[in-house]
Amino acid sequence: MARGLVLCSQTRTIAKLSFFLPYPKLWFKPHCHHHPCYGPQNIPSARVFCHCVSSQTLNLVDMAKYNEAFSRRMAMAGIKHHNRIALGVSGGPDSMALCVLAASWKTEGLYGFDNSGKFIDGLFAIIVDHGLRSESKDEASLVGNRVSEMGIRCKIVRCDWLNGKPKQGHLQESARDMRYKIFQDVCMQNQISVLLVAHHADDQAELFILRSSRDSGVLGLAGMAFTSQVFSSHTNFCNNDWKNHSVLLVRPLLDFSKEDMYKICQGSNQDWVEDPTNRSPLFARNRIRASLGNLLSGTFNSELQAVISVCRRTRIYVDQMCNSLIKQSITVMDFVSQRQRPIRGSTSKLLLQYIRTIPCKTSLTAAGCYICPAPGSKGFKALVCCSVDCPLPSNAESFHTFSNVEEKHCFSDELEQIIANGKSYSNNNLVTNSSQAQFLDMRSQSVLDEARRLDVISESTHRNIISFQREEVSHFKSKTDEVASGCESKQGTEHIAAFLSEPLLPGQTCYFMNRFIISWKLSKEISSNWFRGEPLSLSYLEGDGHCCCVNEDEMVAKVRTMIDADWLYLAKLTKLPHSDNFEATRLPLTVAARKSIPVLVDDLGRLLSIPSIGFKHCPCMKASAVFKPRVPLGGGHGSFL
Repeated sequence: MARGLVLCSQTRTIAKLSFFLPYPKLWFKPHCHHHPCYGPQNIPSARVFCHCVSSQTLNLVDMAKYNEAFSRRMAMAGIKHHNRIALGVSGGPDSMALCVLAASWKTEGLYGFDNSGKFIDGLFAIIVDHGLRSESKDEASLVGNRVSEMGIRCKIVRCDWLNGKPKQGHLQESARDMRYKIFQDVCMQNQISVLLVAHHADDQAELFILRSSRDSGVLGLAGMAFTSQVFSSHTNFCNNDWKNHSVLLVRPLLDFSKEDMYKICQGSNQDWVEDPTNRSPLFARNRIRASLGNLLSGTFNSELQAVISVCRRTRIYVDQMCNSLIKQSITVMDFVSQRQRPIRGSTSKLLLQYIRTIPCKTSLTAAGCYICPAPGSKGFKALVCCSVDCPLPSNAESFHTFSNVEEKHCFSDELEQIIANGKSYSNNNLVTNSSQAQFLDMRSQSVLDEARRLDVISESTHRNIISFQREEVSHFKSKTDEVASGCESKQGTEHIAAFLSEPLLPGQTCYFMNRFIISWKLSKEISSNWFRGEPLSLSYLEGDGHCCCVNEDEMVAKVRTMIDADWLYLAKLTKLPHSDNFEATRLPLTVAARKSIPVLVDDLGRLLSIPSIGFKHCPCMKASAVFKPRVPLGGGHGSFL
């Protein structure tokens, strides 16, 4: 490894670095963020810890400018100084700069340190130890100490890879998913309604190149949202009412560049770490970052950011038009597919074309939904329900409940107020007409051509972006060919796995298919709607009679979706003499909706109950299936300002 003194090429500061290794520390003074030891052929196994010391010739960093810009972004998001805020911290220059700005903002005015006088009130850092390298535990501990020294209370969480550590090809994606899951869980556990992450303008530029190489439409080219409502995997019960629980994810640094991150750390005399995996050419973002290189400065950078800004204005216009149409024309009922990710542009066009064809006389499947003319509407209304062939979540997830009802309500109300504040700001900055949305109905190549025609970008910038796209396309196509067969087998496995869940014990509660809250118990009181005059149980498809309460102590139930055999069995029951009391079987359920209905079965797979339609075998069994989608229609609040 090279040793010695090197001046940073852009910040003109002397950087003091060390590798955190099992043996005694070695101190280096190389390049801050373009040091040759980070090159693809020489990637260290441990993170590099950096500390910038200002030289006498360096102009002082204008921290007031950065603090003012950060404060303006927090106001745009609707966040007030008294709100509880979490920070996603990795220890890199981006997240350390976020800590600096958040700490300064939080202590403005009357809001300062907690009763201990050590930590800033209402500010909480979350450090994730991915556990993918032997040094990660010590690195996370060191970052935690440095964050604590800034007056920010922190929590270090180590990833638990239940199915083994992710493979190299999916490493960054898996680590990101795990990281955000931990962020959400910690926020929910600590009653925190806002999570700040440190994505900045250079990250947006990298994402633009990445998505344009995948031929993304203008909605994708708009990049990461400024604010978005993310929903926790945990659901909680409060005051006899089920509620969605979410955290507002905010990216307040999208106006700042990577160079700004270093300057903020330098101006506040803060250390940071450099992760060597961020230089590995194995990952697409790293390749794009290396390709962009020094071009992310001057004319190229400003023009690329201008294209992204126009894409974001177009997305704002499309989002507000879609929200308006949803409010005017859609009634949400049970059994709608709750897909977690937005639909792609081509699917959006298909749906719009279908809606515009009035009256609708055909049906189609899109985004996990089956769409057809509503019965009796003569094609002037459309029915949307879960597709028969749509793979479903594989299991039923049990969860815990809050014990402090008053605190829970306060937490929920705070988030609602923040979102309302953000919407109030957004309403004053809406894109009011299509002329302000210049990239409507365009793919990536068309966006660039139109940007050049409108003089948003120059010919040289257009040429450079196209070159970066082609370079990444070659990597993407070769990777796609390698994993194509694997994806097909994986889809088949997921579909089969969705058939049956883990056992659900009496009194337990679970979330099923991301939209049903299911629970059951046994009661000695026989309900009035069971089939009187008949045995306490009916045989299941010519099988032996069985009642779930015969062995109450050993009784368990499993949750799955309805299958064709269940429908045939219900049809058989309607022909029995006691069927006059079984009104549930005559509910207007479409065939396409059948896979959206949860049922309870015993350990032998025999039908026990269909809570959604009020059917059960045993008169002592009380089961419920409350329809409460984990993610609401539209995905919740978001902003691309």
